[in-house]
Amino acid sequence: MRMKRIVITGATSMIGVALTEECIRNGVEVCAVIRKDSAKKGRLPASPLVHPIYCSLEEMETLPEKVTASCDTFYHIAWGNTGVNRNKSTVLQSRNIEYTLQALQAAKDLGCGRFIGAGSQAEYGVLDLESIGPDAPEHPTTPYGVSKLAAGKLAFLRARELGIECIWPRIFSVYGIYDKETSMISDSIRKMLRGEETSFTPAGQRWDYLYSEDAGRAFYLIGERGRDGAVYCVGSGQARRLSEFISQMRDAVDPAIRPGIGRRPYPPEAVMNLCADIRTLKEDTGFEPAFSFEEGIRRTVEWLRRTMR
Repeated sequence: MRMKRIVITGATSMIGVALTEECIRNGVEVCAVIRKDSAKKGRLPASPLVHPIYCSLEEMETLPEKVTASCDTFYHIAWGNTGVNRNKSTVLQSRNIEYTLQALQAAKDLGCGRFIGAGSQAEYGVLDLESIGPDAPEHPTTPYGVSKLAAGKLAFLRARELGIECIWPRIFSVYGIYDKETSMISDSIRKMLRGEETSFTPAGQRWDYLYSEDAGRAFYLIGERGRDGAVYCVGSGQARRLSEFISQMRDAVDPAIRPGIGRRPYPPEAVMNLCADIRTLKEDTGFEPAFSFEEGIRRTVEWLRRTMR
């Protein structure tokens, strides 16, 4: 389907901004849903195609009253209680399931024919596989992972009741512009730029990293060409040792830095293999990552140098 006017909740998130920028490049209007008091409003690209809509997750039922025209596609990226404390409260995480169902109703009320969520690799739990595809076993072990899985399963059922299409992308490890400061890449680069010591596990994990601009384009293509009822794994599809990624981060900041690999032990139930199987994503949408990790991390470091306080 050709998108013309869409809704994005969580529009100031890393992927929300990247998706909005991709929509602008393709002439698609964006109703960017953000909190009224959001300190991140300045992240929204300045464009006549972008229309800020003030509505929190807790107010999701009122969203249709705030959007002045019908839309064709609804991206629900917003998710409450994220960050380092996201697994501290099962109750708080579970509220996101209801927010997702309310977003589906809002999508229907706004005339959208397609709803696209934002799942997570956490829905799979701890798997020791060469690559993880949409049909891999789902055994989440955290409140966040369980809530994402439940939200996705119920979204498919509710979408069928409402008569609209539903797609559930599962995000693996995305980094780049507007990444959370607490992520491994963002936190480590900030420390390197400040001249602070960093410490890592032995970093023998096989990991899959995708640059934010690529992630935004993947979500855009899912909206345009994705298959109703599909689950897609969103990643680069290529895994390397975490130690290699850390060395490239170091080189992008200062090759003389000693990154401190092996200074801390692996955490309990550490995920040692995390690589997205993106074959169905590529087949259905034509997505191909455009940025190598080296290029993506160079851009990320340049952005952090400009914006860090």
